[in-house]
Amino acid sequence: MDLHLEQKRVLVTGGSSGLGAAIVKAFADAGARVAINYRSKPEAAAALADACRHTAAGRPITVHADIADAQAVDGMFEALDQAWGGIDVLVNNAGIDGEHALAWEADAQAWGRVIDVNLKGAFLCAHHALRRMVPQRSGVILNTTSVHETIAWSGYSAYCASKAGLTMMGRTLAQEAAPHGVRVLSLAPGAIRTPINRDVWEDPEGHADLMRKIPLGRMGEPEDIADMAVVLASHAARYMTGTTVFVDGGMTDYPDFAHGG
Repeated sequence: MDLHLEQKRVLVTGGSSGLGAAIVKAFADAGARVAINYRSKPEAAAALADACRHTAAGRPITVHADIADAQAVDGMFEALDQAWGGIDVLVNNAGIDGEHALAWEADAQAWGRVIDVNLKGAFLCAHHALRRMVPQRSGVILNTTSVHETIAWSGYSAYCASKAGLTMMGRTLAQEAAPHGVRVLSLAPGAIRTPINRDVWEDPEGHADLMRKIPLGRMGEPEDIADMAVVLASHAARYMTGTTVFVDGGMTDYPDFAHGG
């Protein structure tokens, strides 16, 4: 199957590590030109770009920006304009969990930072992407949400609110952009084996608890998400918009109910 991604211009926010890095590699392997957005650790972004330099589209570019900062996002898209003259695919991947805190114990500023990065930052990037995609009457925006767009998670109200909000924002943008040939989708990972949750999957009790929540009986790997991201952005998904695709091993199938209510 030809995914029609050769030379497509793809920006991956939070692309220097974890899920973002796997998504960068997958798009590069598909022949796309990729921009790796990072907020910190430029050396990690550069190392990833070097690792992808032998792909068909050549070495990815790296672009620094805190996506919660409107001026920084302005500058990032100006850099893409200079390098590429536009954008074809935006992967809104950057996000943070925030600190665990029950609502009545939470620090309001810390709570707001999660919303700023996960929701406001995604909007700022989508705003700029759509301003370029709508006139060219083509493009895809893919928002990385989470199973926690629908499953509550005590202690992480900001994270859940941001991911649920991101889904509804994406559906609204899809409605607005569809007449202009632009698709908007959400990709919702479950429990994925990345450094950010190493303390859970390296702990025997934590790992056993996760396995009870996943019908397929294993954690996801970053490549499980990255491969689906490529498919959703490609010609293969050309009739999909305004919906969420869950890649979670069945976590949202509520496995606790497998043995009765």
